[in-house]
Amino acid sequence: MARRVTDGVTLLEIAWPEPIGANAYLVDDGEVTLVDAGVPLPRRSLTGQIRAAGYAVSEIDRVLLTHYDIDHVGGLARIDLDAPVYVGALDCRLVRRAWSPSWRHHKGAFHRIVRRLYPLSGIELRPVVDGDRIGGFDAFHTPGHNPGHTVYLQEELDAAMLGDLVWNTATGFVPPPWIDSYDTDRIEASIARIAGKRFEAACMGHGTPLSSGGDRALGALSDGLSAR
Repeated sequence: MARRVTDGVTLLEIAWPEPIGANAYLVDDGEVTLVDAGVPLPRRSLTGQIRAAGYAVSEIDRVLLTHYDIDHVGGLARIDLDAPVYVGALDCRLVRRAWSPSWRHHKGAFHRIVRRLYPLSGIELRPVVDGDRIGGFDAFHTPGHNPGHTVYLQEELDAAMLGDLVWNTATGFVPPPWIDSYDTDRIEASIARIAGKRFEAACMGHGTPLSSGGDRALGALSDGLSAR
């Protein structure tokens, strides 16, 4: 069932056990925001989880996508939304074929195939750039996992929507691996950037979100990466 992470932030438990699927979140700061949407065939219905959190799909004011990967955007095709959908500008260009990664890049080749299967057709995507303010969220461009990967900070709720900036595992935060990323050096730089921000709740796409101590956990990871 949908589970409270912190005041105003609910985890929608739609993901299959790792490594399949990704978390989605519902954030209520006076407006209702869906952050990411999970896989096309989720463990539990996205609409049902939104209802379990106490909302109707029609109450959603916007969708924030941390990045274009099928386990984060696939669920959009399964809900009847009348709300703007935001995604990092470079990922928007990727899915709309305004920019194409090299076939020789392992994840770039994967994306060139996936965007044919999941083009998010019928959805008007609004590109997000670093520094944008979207409702109560501040957008931070955090490339590496994807070219347009974006972290959204909600200062009022003391929460960070981290997407795949990091994964939370049994041993703590880790950066996503090379095989699932564009540039691991840029991931580390992006982690260091967000580690300098203040937030308690850390809501990542993979693993259990933290209700408190999120910035400290991310800072510890950043320090460990820089000390290597």
